[in-house]
Amino acid sequence: MSLLVVNDIHTYYGKIHALKGISLEVNEGEVVTLIGGNGAGKSTTLNTICSITPAAEGQVILNGQDITAMPPHEIVKAGVVQSPEGRKVFTRLTVRENLEMGAFVRNDSRGIQDDLEDVFERFPRLKEREHQLAGTMSGGEQQMLAIGRALMARPRILLLDEPSMGLAPLLVKQIFDVVRYLNETNGTTILLVEQNALMALEVAHRGYVLQSGRISHEGAAAALKNDTAIIEAYLGG
Repeated sequence: MSLLVVNDIHTYYGKIHALKGISLEVNEGEVVTLIGGNGAGKSTTLNTICSITPAAEGQVILNGQDITAMPPHEIVKAGVVQSPEGRKVFTRLTVRENLEMGAFVRNDSRGIQDDLEDVFERFPRLKEREHQLAGTMSGGEQQMLAIGRALMARPRILLLDEPSMGLAPLLVKQIFDVVRYLNETNGTTILLVEQNALMALEVAHRGYVLQSGRISHEGAAAALKNDTAIIEAYLGG
């Protein structure tokens, strides 16, 4: 069953036509990845889904409900939660305060506490640094915090935007292990934007390739990994 459907979305930055009729879907329990070069429209797609960059045309449907015109905070309440590119943690707040900010749309204090403990269990480093200012942490630690903060909103679908950006190879592996865990163990539905196309296709069920604001290829992740054109363009082949 399709949890998220993006139907013929067009998005502009002023006169720049950034998304030119993007259509995709994410089924419940899937990991779907968007890959493509810089400026292809990957992050814009996520921001349009979240209404941060509103769509000029088209629809975004969540579990049968049209959320295209919803303001961003209502979209979070509906269950679409993004861990943004560049992490964007609150640098002057502690780790714990950042995580609590992730639950700003909730009022179930017992559930929030339970989820906080779950995040600390999944990311022991965050527990160790619970009272440390987020701005003093390493890039990998901040990425863990950004994902943990998103999980505190109890997403129906988690949008991950470039989670491996700027990280050392060992940390990249740890982040993708977390993506696998969230999907396979927690059943979290994930839409993943990632510059590291090979790693993204390793963890995803399906994928879409964006080029200049349009989808050029789509299919099962295994098939995309073996597509000669995609190997040459994105997988270093």
